[in-house]
Formats: sequence, structure tokens, C-alpha cells
Amino acid sequence: MNRVTQRRPASVIRADGSVTRRRETLAGEEPLEIRVNGKPLAVTMRTPGDDFDLVAGNLVSEGFVTLPELLANMRYCGGAIVDGTNTYNVIDAAILGLAPDAISERRVVTTSACGVCGTTSIDEVRRQSHFPPADEDFRIPAATLLALPDRLRESQDLFERTGGLHAAGLFDEQGELLCIREDVGRHNAVDKVIGWALREGRLPLRRTILQVSGRASFELVQKSHLAGIPIMSAVSAPSSLAADLAEEVGITLAGFSRGDRVTIYTHPERIDAG
Repeated sequence: MNRVTQRRPASVIRADGSVTRRRETLAGEEPLEIRVNGKPLAVTMRTPGDDFDLVAGNLVSEGFVTLPELLANMRYCGGAIVDGTNTYNVIDAAILGLAPDAISERRVVTTSACGVCGTTSIDEVRRQSHFPPADEDFRIPAATLLALPDRLRESQDLFERTGGLHAAGLFDEQGELLCIREDVGRHNAVDKVIGWALREGRLPLRRTILQVSGRASFELVQKSHLAGIPIMSAVSAPSSLAADLAEEVGITLAGFSRGDRVTIYTHPERIDAG
């Protein structure tokens, strides 16, 4: 069973009253329980695929892991059985040197729309990054930034088939794609990118740009901060809290990056308009 996408019968109704029956491809969405050292940490709704990257990125976003050697291993546990097949919807991650009570204090349930739904205080989500501020000399041409949404879109294979997935892409300072991940949740897509970077030993992600397909929310800026990403760009608008956090932590935040224009909300000194 292909759980990344699923085929379902549907009816297409047009204004002229005609009805066409056909099979549509939908993006998969299933729960994933994340356990750390055998204890439940979170349940998130995600598109199956790149699950280890998702878990690793979530652990970076939660402040548990900053170095790949701290993440000793990850393994699938026994999940639910569907049609006689294990769904592989539970992953246990082993983190070295973690205090036994660290997990019980942070258990959350998230949705595909929200990455911080279990948080009770805004101070709790303003977590400090383990990485120093970005290099002061890091600058990119505006033309490089403007080209990223199209490059991201060209690499969205699952979106082409379903029309229902967010994407996050990590680019280098020349605008070359380093990693792309897709998911029904925008925060999951970003976690998958950051988890890939952790597992590849690339953190902190200095001199990189994170391009996302949707809006720029507070939690995505926070994830960028915790991974050491200096520039984050979105095709839609940022929230006011996202801009406040980006200003505070030194991230260049761009929004409405479409075609021949982009709006820079914070730290514009990294973008060379000429």
C-alpha cells in the first residue's frame, strides 16, 4: 500500500451540469508518534515518508539535539496494523545524556497545521538557539532570492500529483537546491529538511536560505533560528509574531516572493538589491 499518496474515486461537477467520475490522487496523512528513550514525546499528523528526517528535525526544533552524535539511533516500533501490514507510525529515538524527566515535561499533540499546539506559554516557544548569530558578511543578490520559489516548485514531485502538499527547500548562497521535503504540514516539511541536515552533519546551517511554499509563521522562524538558518523566504505573508521573532534573533525574513518582487521584513542588509 502506497501511504505517501492514495487514490480515491471522486465526482467532478462543472457549471454546465456535467458530472465526470474519476480517481483522484490524494496526499497521505497519518499520525506519527515520536518517542524518546522509550517515552512518548509527541504525536504529529504527517505525510508518511522521510520519517527519520522528520523525527530528527523535530528533536532539533524542541531543543533536544544539536549534534548528530547525540542522536544514537532511531527505530520503528510496532504501530497499528492495517490490512495485515504494520503502519510504521511509531518511532523511538535514543538521545544520549538526556535527563529522564525532560520528556515528561514536554509531551504535546500537534496537527498538520500547527507545530506548537501543545505549548502553554509564549515564553516556552521562544527557545534559545545553541548556535551563534549568522556570519555578518553573508549577502545574496535579490535575483537569487527571487529565483527560489520557482526552483522549489519545479522540485515538488508530490505536489504535481496531489496539489495538496507544502514544501520546504534548503538552498546554498548560489541558489542551488540542497534538500527539499514535502508534507501536508508546513512545519513537518521544515522539520524534515532540518532533520536531513542534522543527520548529514550540516548543522548549523550557516550561509543557507530556507524557502517555504506557504506563509511564514512563528514556528517556522523559530525552527530556522534553532537550526542556524540566516534567511527564510515564503511565497505568502508572515505573521506579526514571526516578524518580531526574526527581528529579535537576527533572521532575514522575506515574504510575498513571487516573480519579480519580494518584501523584506527584517534584516534587509543580507539582500543585495543591485
